[in-house]
Amino acid sequence: MAKKIVHKDIVIIGAGMAGLTAALYAGRMNLDTLVLESGLIGGQIANAVSIENYPGFESVSGGELIGILQRQAEKFGAVIDEFDTIEKVSLKSTPKIVETEEHIYECDVVIIASGMNRRKLPLPEEKTFAGRGVHYCEMCDGHMYQNKVIAVMGGGNAALDAANFLTKYAEKIYIIHRSQFRADEVTQQRVKKNPKIEIMLQTEIKKLNGKGRLQSVDILDKNSGKLQNIAVDGIFVNIGVEPNTQLFKDELKLSDSGRIIAGEDCCTEIEGVFAAGDVREKKIRQLTTAAADGTTAALLAEKYLSKLKG
Repeated sequence: MAKKIVHKDIVIIGAGMAGLTAALYAGRMNLDTLVLESGLIGGQIANAVSIENYPGFESVSGGELIGILQRQAEKFGAVIDEFDTIEKVSLKSTPKIVETEEHIYECDVVIIASGMNRRKLPLPEEKTFAGRGVHYCEMCDGHMYQNKVIAVMGGGNAALDAANFLTKYAEKIYIIHRSQFRADEVTQQRVKKNPKIEIMLQTEIKKLNGKGRLQSVDILDKNSGKLQNIAVDGIFVNIGVEPNTQLFKDELKLSDSGRIIAGEDCCTEIEGVFAAGDVREKKIRQLTTAAADGTTAALLAEKYLSKLKG
């Protein structure tokens, strides 16, 4: 069955902070705007338990903040299509083409705000236990571990926030990290004061064990060289992220880190194609800078469209 061809002024790829902010601005300018999101709306930030550094909010969960922004964007006419996976893009053509499993979208502007994916656990057993004890989304899978013993791997804010969140389910949590915490001091103090959490710094997971499901992990103490086995029912991995740019590697210039090269104006080397948020190569990656990118991309996209239409 032939795919339906649909024309849009702007197709935004990704429904995180940058993508939804771009959608809000584009919608307010009466542009026919579509947001495509292959996963959950909100991206990485949707899992954050408490955000305390976003202007206007003393404390807000990622899900709540994203929900507000989604409603704002939809109020002004932006359409958000969740779980329609993009199969390929053609950014140099006129019009530009974004093809999904169900549609072929022709558009004049593409704003890429596809964000990041969590880095996979680099162990050969990862594939065996993925979804069977190895997880990457505490909001999605944490409920499976009511009164269980689990581990969280990572040392940044996201990992420590995940550990705090998972204490609502788990009986005990190990935080395993190969060096010292990178999280801010406030977040560190929260986990240090939580009686359910045991912190294991300067440690590495060397092997996953189990029959059918994860049952234990082998842990190396880097200071003593001692290897020990710890019984766990699950592990939540939060060891960094990778830019979600595979779709664009043959279309756009990427940096050594795999991010899209674009200036502070979010313009790529292709006219009418913008990169916004964590997917763009830049020095600072925060919620506020993602929102700023989304704003910039949408406003300059409108100027580009006006020029096209004469």
